[in-house]
Amino acid sequence: MMKSGITKRAAIWTSLVLGLAACANQSSPEIAPIDSGRSAGASPAPGLALGTTEFQPAGVTFGSDTGTAVGARVQDLQAQLAQLQGSIGQENADLQQIRTESISTAQDYFGLVAAINARLQVGTTPGNPILVQQFGQAQSELERFGSQISTMNALATDVASTSATAAFLLESVRATYGLTGAVDEDHRNLNILEDEVNRTVVLIDRLLTELSEDLNRQTTYLANERENLQTLQVAVNNGELYGLSLANRAYITSVPQLASAARTPELSTIGAATGQRPLVVIRFTTETVDYAQPLYQAVSGALDRRPQAVFDVVAVSPQGGSPGDVALAANRARNRAQEVLRTLVDLGLPPSRATISSAPGNVEGPEVHVYVR
Repeated sequence: MMKSGITKRAAIWTSLVLGLAACANQSSPEIAPIDSGRSAGASPAPGLALGTTEFQPAGVTFGSDTGTAVGARVQDLQAQLAQLQGSIGQENADLQQIRTESISTAQDYFGLVAAINARLQVGTTPGNPILVQQFGQAQSELERFGSQISTMNALATDVASTSATAAFLLESVRATYGLTGAVDEDHRNLNILEDEVNRTVVLIDRLLTELSEDLNRQTTYLANERENLQTLQVAVNNGELYGLSLANRAYITSVPQLASAARTPELSTIGAATGQRPLVVIRFTTETVDYAQPLYQAVSGALDRRPQAVFDVVAVSPQGGSPGDVALAANRARNRAQEVLRTLVDLGLPPSRATISSAPGNVEGPEVHVYVR
């Protein structure tokens, strides 16, 4: 983990830095974009695009009482459909409330993150208490967003149960055609009822589809922002502005760079054993070396070019001296390499995307070379 007291910089050579969608809804009298429950001009937080459809049943057409047993059965089925549509109306209301709360929570979260980044942009002290407090509030907002996902999961279970009830009701309506003792009016009422149940089934299917899409968006959003918060915590601790978590860089096609560096035409598979140039060389000429920012820029740039890249962190130690000196230097270099690897993980790089090894080299002191493949 990087220490907040780091103040000196070593010579760090970088060889390269180069740097989802809203769902379209069909419109119908029963499915329409919503306007209520959201403030005018309000927009979802970046990266969060929930559905905007209202799911309102069209209602039930109650026919006249024909006085037959089939007519009584039809009226019972109509009452069941009315109850079912009432459940759908409540589930729709719950969905709209969750959407509104989720957007509000995400906006509050991004407001806090923006405030932290703005302070980091102009410069601040490592571990600034104000930023630490704001970071804690951002964490709380994000966890509240997570609880809203749990509520939406429970709602999806309820809607799935409603869907099963609707399917059973449709089968019951169709079975009623086979009952004896019906008059023509009974079958006319059954035809109307079957059409209304069919429309209700379609409505529930669309509700389930959009609810599933919302859940996927929110779950992805939460996972990405948790990664970004991990990187932001490192930034607050060090008093430096970084950017998105390295775990999310692979999915971003265009992100402004935070610093410039030397560029070469393209990435190539490189490694210490091949003699090819590393992505980053960190020379530990002092005890404290502030390398996190240029390391982040180089690795994020590599991920922009090659999203599936894997990074090799190599501890390079001097070859000369007595066997004891060589062993001591190799140990120091490996400790530094482990520190660099921890920094990459703190910045959001998945541990599975990095390896660590050691190699002697023609160097004056311990160095860490980072290769991309």
